[in-house]
Amino acid sequence: MSSFILRRLLAVIPTFFVVSLTVFLLIHLVPGDPIDSLMRAGSSPALREQMAAKYGLDRSLFEQYIIWMGKVLTLDFGTSIIQGRPVAALIAQNLPSSLTLGGTAFLFSSLAGIAAGVLAAKYYGTRIDSSITSGILLGSTIPSFWLALLLILVFAVWLGWVPVSGARGWSSLVLPVIATGLGGVALVARVTKVSMIEIGRQDFVTLLRAKGVSESRIRLQHILRHALVPVISILGLRIGWILGGAITVEVVFARPGLGSLLIRALNQRDYPLVQGCLLTLSMAVILGTIIGDIAQAAMDPRQREASK
Repeated sequence: MSSFILRRLLAVIPTFFVVSLTVFLLIHLVPGDPIDSLMRAGSSPALREQMAAKYGLDRSLFEQYIIWMGKVLTLDFGTSIIQGRPVAALIAQNLPSSLTLGGTAFLFSSLAGIAAGVLAAKYYGTRIDSSITSGILLGSTIPSFWLALLLILVFAVWLGWVPVSGARGWSSLVLPVIATGLGGVALVARVTKVSMIEIGRQDFVTLLRAKGVSESRIRLQHILRHALVPVISILGLRIGWILGGAITVEVVFARPGLGSLLIRALNQRDYPLVQGCLLTLSMAVILGTIIGDIAQAAMDPRQREASK
């Protein structure tokens, strides 16, 4: 198991450099210049050149990338051009809000998705299964930002049960969590249902029934345990993606977090801040995938053997 974990961690190194290069090039290919946000109308070209030299924007893209990467490897993401503060400090300030929203949405999508999948598999072919399947299909197709606006209209504006926006207490977290996690509920439920039906048709399950083991014990102790192997892999991907998916939700609900920070930085063409936010979100996806692979390998030794 330790060699498997080591191989997965070593695979992060080339992936990290590819992701960092992609993020850097994408940001610099976007039209616009952060210097424009700093300069006043009528400023001289000499002052503009001075500001570009101050932030290293007068260098070639290759030089800028090497300098930036050298700092990143020491956990220095540079200084925000617009706000004048260290990027790492700005990310650290906003990350807890995103982690709170993302973590709660992840827990919601995991538990609700597994429960819905188990229920749909148990009543496979009945109206209950059809209702859950229809709900899964609907949940997987609704964009999170559209769902967020609909939830605000119904539960905040019409019913007045929860705040419209902001991050004041747990009540303000309910609608963002539903908007962020509903797509994950649909995905997890679909994988859980298919996996449980497939495992339930295997020979060892028939043998357990022949031995007189109760159906509830077979379903929860044996079928579900084996069915969770592919689900764990999906949940590992969701760890990272749920932070990225929370970007639009944070903007709609006017919540602090990496999403709101990234959108402001993009509007201002704040290169260091945008690069830091995107790299953080990308690494969350990569690390989430690795966590999912390790958890899946821990549950199924065949995964470790197949990777050798």
